[in-house]
Order: sequence, then C-alpha cells, then structure tokens
Amino acid sequence: MSYFKSRIVIVEDNHAIREGFSLIINSVSDYYVVSSYENAEDAIKNLKKDKPDIVLMDLELPGMNGIEAIGIIKKSHPNIDLIVNTIYENSELVFQALVSGASGYITKNSSHSELLDAIEEVLNGGAPMSTKIAKMVVASFQKNPNSPLSPRETQVLELLAKGKSYSMIAQELFVTKETAKSHIKNIYSKLQVNSKSEAIAKATREKLI
Repeated sequence: MSYFKSRIVIVEDNHAIREGFSLIINSVSDYYVVSSYENAEDAIKNLKKDKPDIVLMDLELPGMNGIEAIGIIKKSHPNIDLIVNTIYENSELVFQALVSGASGYITKNSSHSELLDAIEEVLNGGAPMSTKIAKMVVASFQKNPNSPLSPRETQVLELLAKGKSYSMIAQELFVTKETAKSHIKNIYSKLQVNSKSEAIAKATREKLI
C-alpha cells in the first residue's frame, strides 16, 4: 500500500538546529525533510521544486526576515502551512508572524515530541501556540471602534507593524514618502508615543490595529 509522506522544508540559519530538526522529523516514517535552507530567499526560490506541505520557519534570518517570508509564501502558495521556530515564545514577532499567515509556532528548545506534535497538529488543521499568543491573535481581529486614528492612519500603522519602511508604505498606498511621514507623525502625536515600537505596542494593546 503506498501512501504520501508529508513534505517538510526547514529554514533556519543555525546549522546545528537545522540538522537536529531534520533528524527528528526524518525519524518519523510519515514525514520527509525535502530541503533545508539557511535563508528565506533560497527557500522561496525553490518552493515549486520542493513542493512542501509545511515550512518550519526561523524568524531571525540573514537577509529577509521570517515574517516577510511568511507573507510572501502565503500569498503565492496559500496551501503551504508555516510553523514558526523561535527563541521568543510570547513576543510581538511571533504575533506578527501569526498575523502574516503562520499556522502556529514552536520554540527552539522544544523537545522531540513537541516538534512532532506541532507538525501533526498543523497537518490536522490545528494551530499550535500558547494561550497568551492565541489571545493576542484573537484580540487583533476585534478592533477598537473608538480608535483616535483615521482609517488611513490605521492602514499606515498596520503596514508599519508588518515591518514596512516609510518608502514601502508610500509605494503601497500610492502616496509620497513625505505624506507617509506626516501620517506617522500624526499617529505618534495621537497615541502620545515617540517611536515605532511604542506606537505598535500601544495600538496592539488598545486593539487599534
């Protein structure tokens, strides 16, 4: 009787972790590590060839970061499931990764069984993550109707939260860089904050984005 193995790609810049994950995953007869990469660019380039069911994605990578890569992969291959592999369990980064389309996450010090359980859970349509992160994700979809920000400012802040630069925001919204900057200045003043990270943290906390 022939059956299909689930194809898995690993994107991780730490060689030892990459090898370790490969060994654990390949020890299960239902799973097969097709390829492993140390950067997101190579993984994205080879998606058509690798045809993964699951991509195990590190967030902090040389070059393109994991969050950006997740967004790109999800856009071009919506059927691929992504599991984030991270040091920081309950961080803003993990939250952004999930909002970008990741199905769940594991931490780098996960045990063999936690790693395999997470893969199985995702293949069965689940989303492995801690309760704290799950609550953040749910809350992010329930925006505050009393936001002080205009719809355009909300849009700008959401793009900022996705790690977009001023010029990328300007490009995406078809406005000049100066206009994008003045929106950001207004956002800071309305939220009474002085930096991008403060603005994102406050907006997330108050469900403005």
